[in-house]
Amino acid sequence: METGELDEFTVEALQKAMEAGELSATDIVEYYLQQIEAVDRGGPELRSVLYVNPDARVIAKGLDEERHAGAVRGPLHGIPLLLKANINTADTMPTPAGSLALHGFIAPEDAPLVARLRSAGAVILGKTNLSEWANFRSTHSSSGWSSEGGQTRNPYVLDRNPSGSSSGSAVAVAANLCAAAVGTETDGSIISPSAISGIAGIKPTRGIVDAEGIIPISHTQDTAGPMARTLRDAVLLLDAMSGQWYSEEFAQVQWIDRDRPLEGMRLGFAEKLSNFHPQVDQAMKTSVSVLTDLGAEIMPIDIETNEEVRNAEYQVMLYEFKNGLERYLAKYVAGGGHSEGSGSSARGQWPLTLQAIIEFNLAHADKVLPYFGQEILIEAAAKGPLEEPEYLKALAACQTFEREKGISAYAAKYGLDAIIAASNAPAWKTDYLLGDHYVGGNTSLAAIAGCPHVTVPAGFAGELPLGLSVFGVPFSEKTLIRVGLAFEHATCARRAPKFVPSFW
Repeated sequence: METGELDEFTVEALQKAMEAGELSATDIVEYYLQQIEAVDRGGPELRSVLYVNPDARVIAKGLDEERHAGAVRGPLHGIPLLLKANINTADTMPTPAGSLALHGFIAPEDAPLVARLRSAGAVILGKTNLSEWANFRSTHSSSGWSSEGGQTRNPYVLDRNPSGSSSGSAVAVAANLCAAAVGTETDGSIISPSAISGIAGIKPTRGIVDAEGIIPISHTQDTAGPMARTLRDAVLLLDAMSGQWYSEEFAQVQWIDRDRPLEGMRLGFAEKLSNFHPQVDQAMKTSVSVLTDLGAEIMPIDIETNEEVRNAEYQVMLYEFKNGLERYLAKYVAGGGHSEGSGSSARGQWPLTLQAIIEFNLAHADKVLPYFGQEILIEAAAKGPLEEPEYLKALAACQTFEREKGISAYAAKYGLDAIIAASNAPAWKTDYLLGDHYVGGNTSLAAIAGCPHVTVPAGFAGELPLGLSVFGVPFSEKTLIRVGLAFEHATCARRAPKFVPSFW
């Protein structure tokens, strides 16, 4: 098999090719490295990959030797993955969260999820660009832009935005620069860029994937999750990251070929939350029809967030960002981080408080603040400890909303297995003057509640992908995966990007 044939190969297909001796992990790593050079650095210049792992070839060779000796670790053995650059890796690749304030910072140890992936046999191919500080810096930010990596471009239409904050992870997967990738989410940062880049993404129930070793925003909402060209591949990655076994849902695949594989399921359709663009409306009508044909009962529901809970969520994030970031800096940066290429302790080299980061940004404003400011950082820096009444009141408001008006309340009231909605509006043009132009999306309900959320490709608005969201109560991943797999199998809605310069 020629490695030039690997575009759109799934993780399963790559694994089968290695099992048959048609490919090696070394071959696959070499192919993706060439793709990164040709497409990310050259050609359309997507700027989705911040760093390439210089040890990737050596790691792949070692895994090939294990395979030849009869030892295969599992479905990810020899599979090249990319990680968002806010996830600790104890190798030669920095973990700066896209910020020049942490330029060159090397974490002293792998995040637990990274250790799990390495143990599963994955090759950590590199790290991806992101919205700086996971898009918790400015109210006028451009998603996918960081002072460390510049602007990531949408692979479908290059002048459109990739959304964020896991921009590089989504774009790299969509453009065939890796087999799959890992993103992180506080509210929308896996689901939105996945949908906008025409791939599958899973935001698991908070806590299923260990969030330690990830530069934080909110300990009540943060999680990592898989991003892949198919939901099946995303589930394989989630298995390895979490230690769970969600791929049981397709271990026996005959269910998916039944005439009505979703028979007996009751899905709530959040119609109001999906009514924000004519082509999205049409895609959702088609999606509802498909799911009905697959056997699901679809029930329109009026679930939605409100301004009060959105404001409460924001206050919670401001408090928890300051607290969590400074704990991270104390533990990993002051406590053992070293400089890229130095191998030595570099205490004092990087800011160790949120206020020091703000001051660094002001001192390097020409590189860090050329397009938008740091209003959110300044707001967060003014917050006090997590014992303050303002924080406790906001946290209680979020918990009360979920209990009385959120996913769990609606699922119980109407006997729902899951809720469906449109994942996104079509991607907007990247605009440094006005910032992001969100028309609509559906991530906050699941984010506030720590509930699982899956997106799968659902069609296009012109050249721009649209996604179907499926979300539900905590720990309902297997149900959501079953719905998503059936929809994916029935529609085959994904198509590869063409790197169109502009349209409309």
